Amino acid sequence: MSRPTGSKEHWKPWEISGISRQELALAEALQMEYDALSRLRQSGTSTRDDGKPKHISSLQLISFEEPLLDYGQLRNDRNAIKGSQGLSGSDPGLNYSKGPSLSSRGIACSSSTSAPGPPDHQCQLDREYYPLWNDAGTATTATTTTNSSISGSTQPPIRTGQLASDGSSCQQGDYSIIDYAPPVPPRVPLGPSRNATLTDHWSKGLPSDSIEKLTIPNDINLFSPSNDDSNGKIVEPANIYSGQKISDEEFELIDYDDLNDAITKLNLMSTYGENTKLIRVGSIGPNSICKGKDRKGETSGKPVSRSKTLPPQVPPRTYMSRYGNQNNAVYQAKNPRVSIDPHTLRHSFDVGSHELLEVSEERNEEVAAFCHMLDVLRSRYTCDSAENVGLIWSPVVIRNDQHGDGISLKVTVSASSLSEPLTFTCDGGSTVDLIIYQTLCYIYDNLHGINVDNFVLKICGLEEFLQNKHTIGSHKYVQFCRKFDMDIQLYLMELKAVRKDLIRIASDDKGQSTLNHYIHLQERPLKQTITRQALSLLFDTYQNEVDNFLLAEVDHAQKAERVVQSVMAICNALALVETQEITNALNQLPPCPSRLHPRIQKDANMLTRREHRAKIGEALTAAILDLVELYCNSFNADFHTVVPSRKDTQTQSACLVDSPLSFTIYAAHRIPISWATSYEDFYLSCGLSHGGKELCGQLQTKKAHVYKYLFHLLIWDQNICFPININQLPRETLLTLTLSAFPIPPPGSSSEASKQRRAAETMGWVTMPLFNFRHVLSCGRKLLGLWPFCQRTILTTLTACNFIQPDSVILQIDFPTSAFEVKFMTPPPAEFSPKYDFSTLDDDSRKHLTEVMHKKSLFWLTETDKKLLWEKRYYCHSECSCLPLVLASAPSWEWACLPDIYTLLKQWNCLSHLDALGLLHAIFPDQELRHTAVQWMETMSMSDLVDFLPQLVQALKFECYLDSPLVRFLLRRAICDVKIAHHLYWLLKDALNDSHFNARYQHLLGALLCCAGKGMREEFDKQTKLLQILAKIAQKVRDTAPSSRQTVLREHMEEVQQFFTQQDHCCLPLNPSLLAKGINPRACSFFNSNAVPLKISFINADPLGDSINVIVKTGDDLRQDMLTLQMIRIMNKIWIQEGLDMRMIFFKCISTGWGRGMVEMIPNAETLRKIQVEHGVTGSFKDHPLAEWLQKHNPNEEEYEKAVENFIYSCAGCCVATYVLGICDRHNDNIMLKTSGHMFHIDFGKFLGHAQMLGNFKRDRAPFVFTSDMAYVINGGDKPSSRFHDFVDLCCQAYNLIRKHTDLFLNLLGLMLSCGIPELSDIQDLRYVYDALRPQESEAHATTYFTRLIESSLGSVATKLNFFLHNLAQMKFAGTDDRPTLSYAPKTYTLKTDGKIKEVFVSRHQKTFNPHKGYTYVVKVDREGQHDATFILRTFEEFHELHNKLRLIFPSTKLPSFPSRFVLGRREAMADRRKEDLDGYIWHLVHSPPEVAECDLVYTFFHPLPKDDKSAAGSTVPKPTDGPPTPPVGKVGGEVKLSISYKNDKLFIMVMHIRGLVLQDGTDLDPYVKIYLLPDPQKTSKRKTKVARKTCNPTYNEMLVYDGIPKGDVQQRVIHLRVLSEEAFRENIMLGEVYINLKDFNLNQKIVGWYHLGSTTPQGTLF
Repeated sequence: MSRPTGSKEHWKPWEISGISRQELALAEALQMEYDALSRLRQSGTSTRDDGKPKHISSLQLISFEEPLLDYGQLRNDRNAIKGSQGLSGSDPGLNYSKGPSLSSRGIACSSSTSAPGPPDHQCQLDREYYPLWNDAGTATTATTTTNSSISGSTQPPIRTGQLASDGSSCQQGDYSIIDYAPPVPPRVPLGPSRNATLTDHWSKGLPSDSIEKLTIPNDINLFSPSNDDSNGKIVEPANIYSGQKISDEEFELIDYDDLNDAITKLNLMSTYGENTKLIRVGSIGPNSICKGKDRKGETSGKPVSRSKTLPPQVPPRTYMSRYGNQNNAVYQAKNPRVSIDPHTLRHSFDVGSHELLEVSEERNEEVAAFCHMLDVLRSRYTCDSAENVGLIWSPVVIRNDQHGDGISLKVTVSASSLSEPLTFTCDGGSTVDLIIYQTLCYIYDNLHGINVDNFVLKICGLEEFLQNKHTIGSHKYVQFCRKFDMDIQLYLMELKAVRKDLIRIASDDKGQSTLNHYIHLQERPLKQTITRQALSLLFDTYQNEVDNFLLAEVDHAQKAERVVQSVMAICNALALVETQEITNALNQLPPCPSRLHPRIQKDANMLTRREHRAKIGEALTAAILDLVELYCNSFNADFHTVVPSRKDTQTQSACLVDSPLSFTIYAAHRIPISWATSYEDFYLSCGLSHGGKELCGQLQTKKAHVYKYLFHLLIWDQNICFPININQLPRETLLTLTLSAFPIPPPGSSSEASKQRRAAETMGWVTMPLFNFRHVLSCGRKLLGLWPFCQRTILTTLTACNFIQPDSVILQIDFPTSAFEVKFMTPPPAEFSPKYDFSTLDDDSRKHLTEVMHKKSLFWLTETDKKLLWEKRYYCHSECSCLPLVLASAPSWEWACLPDIYTLLKQWNCLSHLDALGLLHAIFPDQELRHTAVQWMETMSMSDLVDFLPQLVQALKFECYLDSPLVRFLLRRAICDVKIAHHLYWLLKDALNDSHFNARYQHLLGALLCCAGKGMREEFDKQTKLLQILAKIAQKVRDTAPSSRQTVLREHMEEVQQFFTQQDHCCLPLNPSLLAKGINPRACSFFNSNAVPLKISFINADPLGDSINVIVKTGDDLRQDMLTLQMIRIMNKIWIQEGLDMRMIFFKCISTGWGRGMVEMIPNAETLRKIQVEHGVTGSFKDHPLAEWLQKHNPNEEEYEKAVENFIYSCAGCCVATYVLGICDRHNDNIMLKTSGHMFHIDFGKFLGHAQMLGNFKRDRAPFVFTSDMAYVINGGDKPSSRFHDFVDLCCQAYNLIRKHTDLFLNLLGLMLSCGIPELSDIQDLRYVYDALRPQESEAHATTYFTRLIESSLGSVATKLNFFLHNLAQMKFAGTDDRPTLSYAPKTYTLKTDGKIKEVFVSRHQKTFNPHKGYTYVVKVDREGQHDATFILRTFEEFHELHNKLRLIFPSTKLPSFPSRFVLGRREAMADRRKEDLDGYIWHLVHSPPEVAECDLVYTFFHPLPKDDKSAAGSTVPKPTDGPPTPPVGKVGGEVKLSISYKNDKLFIMVMHIRGLVLQDGTDLDPYVKIYLLPDPQKTSKRKTKVARKTCNPTYNEMLVYDGIPKGDVQQRVIHLRVLSEEAFRENIMLGEVYINLKDFNLNQKIVGWYHLGSTTPQGTLF
């Protein structure tokens, strides 16, 4: 293959095999080039000087040509040698001397010396070669010099087609202008700014026409043109090493011990800057690289340290990057990075040699395309756009029952121009701009020239504004105020007076889209890649060793050992990767201590010939360069061997390639030494999947053992061929590689038996896409970092390679390459797709299909379900929400199936944004499908987007590529809304903790910071700094002894105060609307729990707002709390939209990093434990503590009734929410109660049914927490009342509303499966929610089911026992400074507030009936300075509580004795005796020592309470029971609530509640219901309910069904209902009956109502 033939007939067999003509032409040209060089090398060895060959091939690191060098004559000229070897892309001034420069071919020079070139027959290349040179993407440069160049003068380089310095042009035979890159590129000898002419000993005896123009390396960086000087040259830094000579002895004295530290310092400086605290870098001068010399030239005498197994590091030089630390602000200002269109990137630079180039982060083609997208996106939303207002708008919630119309709202508006706030009432349906207009009418006499749109209403205490075009009643803030009966306080402001710190400005639009520049806020891990400077130093050492090896006359083995050591240093820095080419090159060297292997060349005499040594050096250098390029393409290095460009190549559609997918698995590198001693028989399992579904069976490699070459590695070198063609691969196909091994049997065991019993262990895994972001099939060599098995995640998603961990195993695989790119072309939708009516299906198919669609989730579709759905997909268009189920049933997503799928997607009715979330699961990786889903979510409101943002951030993991429609959607909405940007920032910050997706989230966070603007970035920076300070304080308090914690907290609060002194104000991560300007140190404290969280009180920046109290937690993972609160918040939104306000309480919670977070505090709330232990440690077994606590804080009867109503609603909502989500660990410290009656749960460490265990005892044994003390509040006593019916109805109604949205909650939780929450990591965790919601059951059955759950929870003793055990466990945390209080007193009163007591005595007792039957004692209290005495009423239990609380403070010797609880006699006599005993007790109490008599407990006890005023009025009559008036004794009475419906020839009668049953002979009733459907002479229609025990107000919620009754027959029937009381020893007593004629009802609708019970009523009365 010496020259090309004209006919090209010999190419045909190769073209048939798939190789293009361009590739064949290039291969033939290269072969001719090497043939010519080989002949020149052979001819050059004939001329000798002093017994040394004059012409040997110099091993150059970066070059396209191979100049020959006589090392014998240049041995003593170190400058010339350094000028010929280069620094491989490092600072050229460090190695290029000012010696003579090279001459161009054909140009007259002062010397007759010339470099050899290719033979003349290469000049006659066929024209078919020309496109190859033009497409190479690089251009070589030629330099010419005259005699003056020897003295330092140079001429600018001559480009292709330019004239030489003497006026002659480059002819066709001048091969310096041909742009091509041989596979093995040697190095270039000269730098871009210093040219040297080799002396005549270079080519003595060579033909004069063998002169070749050499290309000169350019140290290139992708930077702005401002870095060029006026002459167009790249500015170089000052260099102190210019011209320095290093002798052979100095190279022998290199100190390898200090080099590791130097390289580490370079890496740290590149990552963190020169002044980082992690390192202290001294000045390392040129003398420091030599061990034998110090800075003063003195020798230290330290012996040389050389490792026998590990490679030495190289000495660092005292130079930094050309522009220093790239994170430096000055550098960024002078040399801003630019975003480059990936399609034009390849035309930006012309480079004719291989170098280590500094490039920007956009060197990655996908990242470059992403940055270009950011530029386009930002250009559409400039600072002048209407969306750039920088305000936080108050969210709007639309309710079904009302939009605010007809509701009168009391509004208070303040303004700077108003002396006093303006208060007025308005309709809830009034728009905000109307409110503004009314306010302006009060302020201005004339509104001429005043535009209402220039004003906004700010919420007092929040940096949040009402939306002018919405009704005031629709705002979430207004609804919140209504819920808690709070005043609506607003502040009128002009838009121009609003704080504009967060608005984007003009300079934000001018900056380019770069990513790393904006990720400085991250807590980034240590950079694991070697720096460009460090690698350049390694190359210097390697080249020096190779030079010594080539020039050596003796001791070849020793020199070879040094070469191996330097190669080991390079490979060690490049992730310990040893490619096959490096291994083969090193195998040609003789054995050495660093490398003893049987395949190594044993003949040491072969090294005596320099030609052999030169060949070894060439092969080794080429292999190392290939490794560097492979490393740069795989790792996030800051350099590259070539300009990152993409050649214009031909493409072929993947659908036309019917060859099977195959690749070669070569080896696994960086194998831990422990594996070699603990495991054997390593093998790889290879699988292909799409959306979690395997495309074919897995293939396995042969079993391999650990080898030791340079490092420990596993070698398979095996071809893997899948039984699936490339045209059958979906676009998003994932290749999964899993490394497994068998453990070595322990010593002494039978090896054969052990091998049979042992099982393979998974050692690591990795996934990679087969098609890249341009949809091109992978080709070439790849390095993949394996993830350890313990960190395994869902393999249905694409995870980045594990290059984060410095010890991860690196897998090397080789994909085939070809002359064209195999590209997946998206097919168009099919032209026709049928669409049928669901009703046209046959009955069986319609029934089965309905059952499948009612599953509401794609997670539990069986293969039969999928087959049915796909076969009947054209009938499912009427059920829009079932699209995810249909698409999940698609049998294949290969190219041939996509047109049908895309047509179905195009014809489908638009899904709501809630249903569209179901298309973002990992099971749907198709790009077109996800693009359509995002389009359907465009209508999502700001409030909804904030609610669903955690799931959307997690869905980014399921995107195949960095740029996606979902990414663009989130960035676009973040640009337009401050609140979305704020929450997205913290979610992305928290997601950085996921190591599998850390790289992707870093890029997305950088993109957000790039789009947000300078104001938002500075705000994020302040928040991050504040959190760091608080986290540090929390950790110090936690680590301090309990007795010193408060002191430590006070001392470190000064750091927070100093922060606010510097920053003036800062938004809190919880909510951007919360703006703080300082802290109140006196109000800051900590909680006595295991995590010791801090309570921090911030000063509100709004003077009209209250303090902002938050909890700062460290050591707790708050992600689960965030998710649980999000689910409950969405439930509440569903209820409100359906017109059911459950009066739920929410608090904000945010995770700000690993084990850190912030929680909002709810004011005026107390835990159930603290309420119950006021009645002793056994207070959890008592029924009245909650009711009495609410009465204490709501003394007014109207207030108390309102609190009870709030309790009923909120308790019902909590029961439903905690059951659906399976929230466990519900002790009485995790449930709180507000003084307004609202109950809510906190601390969601256990959910989805993962119960808290106490040994083998399951602590959470009830379906949810609903105890007798809660029922006591609802019923108003210990007997069930009609209010309990309301509670049950609320629970069932709320439960059924959530069941309608089963698919939504399964989608939301399903998208979080990959978030890393331990209790939400598997499909089975979702199964709990699916089973709890029972989506396939009817509402009636669900109502009955939940009613039984209420009964089960209420009757559970385990809940109270759990509360009691928790009370005991928390006694160790009881604070010594906590002063006891009286449970029935809402406040603490003192001697100072009430006045000194002169005398007290018990005047009388009186009988009471409410809330309990018993006696109270009237105590008369006389005080100094008060003329009238006061009367208080206290029960004996309240006297006893006072005595017990006093005993906690004072010793018993200082207290009077308390009367005995046990008194014999009748009740009236017992009350008289106790009156005398209590009178004596309080007399002695007030005459005790002052420390007792004047303590706060005593004065609080004798302070008049609101209940004393009511009791003094003489209200001792029992409170009448609720329900209808009681009929005369001996008659029946009461009411029954029924639900009647008819469907599919079935009559459904649900017996719901009964109220107002009459007691018989004063005994409790055990009622049940019996129903007949008349006429029924045979009594076959009898149905009855269960028996309710001991109640006059039972709840049943039982469905009684009559099947097979035609509608005409039903309308002739009469329902006969009887209520009876079960008796044990006599006949059951009838308590009432009713007849209901069905012909009076419309059976097409459900009828729900109450019916009067009577004895002979022929027709029930519905009301």
